[in-house]
Parts: sequence; structure tokens; C-alpha cells
Amino acid sequence: MKKPAFFLAALCSGSLLVASCNSDQTAESTATATETAPAGAPAADDMAGMDHSAMGHGDAAAAGSSPQLVAMNEMMTRMHATKPKGNTDHDFAHHMLEHHKGAVVMADIQLRDGKDATMRRMAEQIKADQQREIAELEAATTRLDTAPTNYNPNDPADPFTSKMNASMEVMMKNTPQPVANPDMNFNMLMTVHHQSAVDMARAELAHGKDTKLKEMAQQMITAQQKEIQQFQDWHRKNADKM
Repeated sequence: MKKPAFFLAALCSGSLLVASCNSDQTAESTATATETAPAGAPAADDMAGMDHSAMGHGDAAAAGSSPQLVAMNEMMTRMHATKPKGNTDHDFAHHMLEHHKGAVVMADIQLRDGKDATMRRMAEQIKADQQREIAELEAATTRLDTAPTNYNPNDPADPFTSKMNASMEVMMKNTPQPVANPDMNFNMLMTVHHQSAVDMARAELAHGKDTKLKEMAQQMITAQQKEIQQFQDWHRKNADKM
């Protein structure tokens, strides 16, 4: 069966960003497995829809040396593994659930490796907020298991599929090259991670039907846009950490 566009995008990222990652690892094992991995190696600039042959095996291996990048890659691999039902609310909840779990792993890595007080404080806040929303999303997925289909996940021209696909493409195309400083890596990767969540939440607002999920989507947009601005402000003040 043909895979929907936004899950194909996640799979493509999984093969490009970190060739050596194990997609079966859980969020908890990710932080442990990457504990000794060195940071600072360049990441691939080759994303979905581009010439995949440009990346050599050495580049793929180098990309895997960033624990934060490994965590983001594993998150997108899990997104791909989530089979869409064809209901906007149900599929948004499942997709965002894995996205949030990825953010928690990235926050844990920052709390393990990071030194900057501001980035550590933001990691703690992100972890607390997204763990709370994970519980709400899990409840929503159960509640919506029997929801009727209302869009075509196999049609890339479908408005909801198109928006979800675009949210993944933005994250992949804007994935930065890792640097040696773990605080800067968290800052840069979480910025694009948050923007992807904002874009997915906007897709839910535009095409979702479930009142509770639409309210949650709006709350995500408000909170994460504020945090994106905080990340950008910190980045400008800490350019020397590049």
C-alpha cells in the first residue's frame, strides 16, 4: 500500500540523518545509548526530495555523533511507523504524540549534557509541559480509535496530508549541522522541532473536528512560538558557542 506523504518524509529523514540509528530503541534507551557519543560532527544537508546520492557513508556516520540529532532521527522513524487511520484528529494525535516523546528525550539529553542555565531551565519546562500533553494525547488516541475517516492520507494533494507533509519537510530542510557545544545543539534542534509542532498544530486547527484537540493545538502554538522566540534570543547572544 502506498504510504502517505508525511510519513514517507519521516522515513526519508530516518535514512538520511543517522544511518546507524536503531529505530526500535525506546525514548529512555536513547539517552543512555548516546551517553558516550561525541558531539560536533557535521550533519547531512541532504533532505527529502533532494539528491540522496550526495551523502556518503562517512557523512551519515558523522551525523550520528550528535546525541540530539540521533534522538530527532529516532523520533521521525517512529512517526513513520505510525499507520494513519484517515481521520484528521486521530492521526494528528498519534503524530504529535511521537513528536512530543522525541522532545522529552531531547530535553533529557540536554539535562544530562548541557551546562547553560537558561537552556537547562527551558529543557525542564519543555519536558514537564510535553509529558503533561503526552497523557492528554494518549487519552485522545484511545477516544478516537473508532472515529470515521475524513481525509485521504495516501493523497499528497489532500489539504491535511499536504500540511502535515510540509511540517516534516520544514523540520528536515532546516535541521542544522551539529556543533561541539551541547547547549547550542539543543537550542538549534529544538527550534526547528518546535516549528514543526506549530505547523502540525495549525493543520489540526484548519482541518480537525475534535474540540479538545483543537484547543490543545492552539495552546501548543501559543506556548511553542513563545519558546521559539526565547531560543532565537539566546542563540543571538551566544553565537560564540557555534
